[in-house]
Amino acid sequence: MKDIIFAMAVRNVRINLLRSILAAIGITIGIISIACMGMLGSNMTASVTESLSTMADKLIVSPYSGKGGGGGPPGMSSGSDNLTKSQFKNIYKISSKYGYVYGVHSIRAKVKKGKDEWNTQVYGLEVSDMKTILNNLTSGGYPSSDNSVLIGSSFAEDNDFKVGSRFTVGGSGVKVSGIIEPRGMSMDLSTDNAVILTKNMYESAFGAKDEYNQVNIVLHDINDADAVSNDIDSQMNRREETVRVQDSSRMVSMISSSVSTITSFATLIASISLLVAAVSIFNIMMMSVTERIREIGVLRSIGTQKKEILRMFVYEAALIGILGATLGMILSLIMGYFFIHIMIGNTKYFFTYDSLIHLPYAMAVGLIICILSGLYPAWRGAQMDPIEALRAE
Repeated sequence: MKDIIFAMAVRNVRINLLRSILAAIGITIGIISIACMGMLGSNMTASVTESLSTMADKLIVSPYSGKGGGGGPPGMSSGSDNLTKSQFKNIYKISSKYGYVYGVHSIRAKVKKGKDEWNTQVYGLEVSDMKTILNNLTSGGYPSSDNSVLIGSSFAEDNDFKVGSRFTVGGSGVKVSGIIEPRGMSMDLSTDNAVILTKNMYESAFGAKDEYNQVNIVLHDINDADAVSNDIDSQMNRREETVRVQDSSRMVSMISSSVSTITSFATLIASISLLVAAVSIFNIMMMSVTERIREIGVLRSIGTQKKEILRMFVYEAALIGILGATLGMILSLIMGYFFIHIMIGNTKYFFTYDSLIHLPYAMAVGLIICILSGLYPAWRGAQMDPIEALRAE
């Protein structure tokens, strides 16, 4: 009897094929919306995490201001608070076994080229630190004298500077020895629009000899971040707060989490289309029950049980759901690929588990909603009195 019931459900879907296809299209649209938004979120999160991973292995130690904010983001200090030479030695002693440690001078200073004058970020670093940290130059080389400087790529492009160009910074004339490759957003040194002086040149122009605005630690192993932070905090802040430690890996995690939250919210909004499809399925199934009252009466009068009538209508809803879900999965795969390529610029993470898992997830949600939408109409059809059903016109 089960095979006959299923065959009848298939026949009924075929008889009302156009109506069934229109209902399935509603499910298809909902699945495409959920799957594409889910895959976009996964690919965007993976892409952002990768782009920020180069920052995640850094710790930034700066003077404790007592105000909770520490005077601004890393690398953008005004120069009013400094870490002393002894503090730098202590930080180096604590953390050098975990990674590369270097001190950073930092200030906003006037830059002059001809009659043009503006403020920009200026760093002071040892040349050895430049070669280690800023190890990618688009052109030129590292400073060979104190009046030679490195400049960021955006700074060079915006001001038409090249290797050998001369300008004045902090009242002293300097020459461009090299241009740093774009580094993008960075927690330690924001060099794209900056000028990098040698340590001696910086101290000659701005003072603060052997005093640093921040000390950066590039970890050998990112898993050591908590251990280094705790060691510095316990030894440097034992009596009073003198330094604060910023763990860039936590900021990377927060950014990635924020991206995931935003895309999850967008997926939730996209799922509204499935509710619209559910109403459509419900309406079609109710129409199907109403149109087939006499058929239900005949089936009940020849001994067909209520549960079999119920199953027949549930089968119909499931068939519509399977049709819509299958079509939705195929279109989601195609549309999602091109959508992600346009939005993100690459599909590096498209064929990964975290991305493709949204396809069966969206299919399952669409199918379940479709079946649930058909339950009440199916129950109503199964509960009909056979005599009353046979009397219906």
